[in-house]
Amino acid sequence: MNLRKILTIALVSGTLMTGTIACKSKISDSDLKAKVETAIQSNPGVTVEVKDGVVTLNGTANSEDEKLQIENAAKAADSKGVKSVQNNIVVNTAPPIEINTNDADLTAKVADFTKDFPTVKTAISDGVITVTGELEQARVQALKMGLDALNPKKVDMSGLTVK
Repeated sequence: MNLRKILTIALVSGTLMTGTIACKSKISDSDLKAKVETAIQSNPGVTVEVKDGVVTLNGTANSEDEKLQIENAAKAADSKGVKSVQNNIVVNTAPPIEINTNDADLTAKVADFTKDFPTVKTAISDGVITVTGELEQARVQALKMGLDALNPKKVDMSGLTVK
């Protein structure tokens, strides 16, 4: 009878152990996403999606090196939880926009551009274009876009009255 009890206990124990090992909890997609986002937080231009442990990266990077570093950081965030990484990051090949801080150059370009806006006055100081005067609502966007295209540090239109 003792042998029968021992076998029963052994069988139950073996079943529980096997069940416990088989039911080992794995990380949820939302927790994995949080870990990956933390690992790549220095790259705000990149978004993370996770489905069934597969991490998908979207966004932009400044170089192939940076793209690879982001992918490696995502993999390292949880080496057991990340099954694979789909790297859809696009390398930004556009040259950086150069800010025009030459006041004399900006003054000439602004004067040329604003000749079609006779009710508007401008002042340029340290690369900042300050706009004053009055303008119809329909023309404000065209003025702003045109001045922005001159690449100043800033276009300040707070002194402009919109009719």
